[in-house]
Amino acid sequence: MTRSLQAVAYRRPSVLESAAGGQLLGLETSRGATPMGVKDHPQFFAGFLTSPQVASAALLAVADVAAARYYQQQLRASLDPVVTGNGDRLRFESFSGCCGVYARLDVLEPGLDGGEVGHGTTNVDVNNPLREALSRIGSDDPLHLRVGPEELAVTTMDGPVVEKKVPLPDRWLRGFAEAQVIAAGFDLRAELPAADAVRFLRALPRGGARAASAGPRWVVPSGNTLRPTTRAVPGAVCLPGPERLIALQRVLRHATALRVYGPAVTAGAAATASAWEVVLPGMRLTLTLSPDASRGFSGEGGVLDALTTDEAAEDAELISVLLAWEPRVDVADLASASGLTPERVRAALIRLGTSGRVGYDTAEAAYFHRELPYDAERVERHNPRLRSARALVTAGAVALDGALGTVTAEDGHVHRVRDEAGVLSCSCLWWAKYRGGRGPCKHALAVRMVRRGDAAAERDMARVEADAR
Repeated sequence: MTRSLQAVAYRRPSVLESAAGGQLLGLETSRGATPMGVKDHPQFFAGFLTSPQVASAALLAVADVAAARYYQQQLRASLDPVVTGNGDRLRFESFSGCCGVYARLDVLEPGLDGGEVGHGTTNVDVNNPLREALSRIGSDDPLHLRVGPEELAVTTMDGPVVEKKVPLPDRWLRGFAEAQVIAAGFDLRAELPAADAVRFLRALPRGGARAASAGPRWVVPSGNTLRPTTRAVPGAVCLPGPERLIALQRVLRHATALRVYGPAVTAGAAATASAWEVVLPGMRLTLTLSPDASRGFSGEGGVLDALTTDEAAEDAELISVLLAWEPRVDVADLASASGLTPERVRAALIRLGTSGRVGYDTAEAAYFHRELPYDAERVERHNPRLRSARALVTAGAVALDGALGTVTAEDGHVHRVRDEAGVLSCSCLWWAKYRGGRGPCKHALAVRMVRRGDAAAERDMARVEADAR
């Protein structure tokens, strides 16, 4: 797994000092992005969590996901949860080692006390010493939390535990991009009150090879619970790999409700992703599952179309200037401020998501702003289908004929790409296997690139002729 190395520089070491009224844990910060630009040592957050035991359990759940592999299980190797301050909340995000489960804890304004939330993003390693400190938090123990751009620390009655920043896997960047595209197509499908939510989640399989190989399951809302069904029916929600919800067990006794999100499905539909949100006092914990335990979000291909057009790249530059670390990015407001249509704003947000600059919150049906240390060019380098499509276009391998496009591949085989109501299908093996379920194939991408190029050329020619008249 490729990892990104990031430089860390502090004014002085973080220390625990005596202060008036008690102890003061001073965490020194490094460079970080803020609304005023990049600063060497910005302050991020220092204060208390109003529900210490709940927050501790939820943070451990996010760490559980970061340490887990739900497909082809190997030895535990905890990765790096991402922390973002959005001015009124803190967000903790992680992916499983197999990249098939995305976890996010949103600590909302009612869950925070005693300090303002700054703006910034960093990644932290929640390893064994910190996990042990969190697990000892009692219901009455005060929990002082300070988050800086380069580290996270928790102070308990037992003393301080400080965790330094470690590298963020490149695969997570692709996962962040794909997860927000998929989640933007979700709607709320069911909401269960606390007691019913606990009963349903505790009845799910806990793991093991048999559970992992059982294939996708479906559930249908029925009163205050979810009824299992053997296949997709209208109104159903896919539960692919139910054992992957095991991290929610940590917070069940604190849950006030369970909300389930997913796309609209038709009878006999293929497995889909879904999101499972446990509502907690002052916070929300959400796990988003990929359509199959063997499928990581990083390979879903939902962002490919947005990466093939220069228009989306230009729009993304404009929209990026208007982002201001908002916890809710309003598409209509951005459209009004930028002069772009809502459709172009959404495409630009997808493009920005490929560099980790926006995520999607299913509970609020809105994007949110974050900053990760990546650029869109790196995403393109790590996307083989996109690179192959550009190579086919450069080689002149694409020929258009109305609704039909033909692509001569590197091995000489000719693939036919058809436009069926705006959806491009292909005669290649990729399309035969996935039927568009993992994004377009390289041949369809190449045809779309050439079409967009021809359309842009026609628009330019029309403008020239209009100016001449």
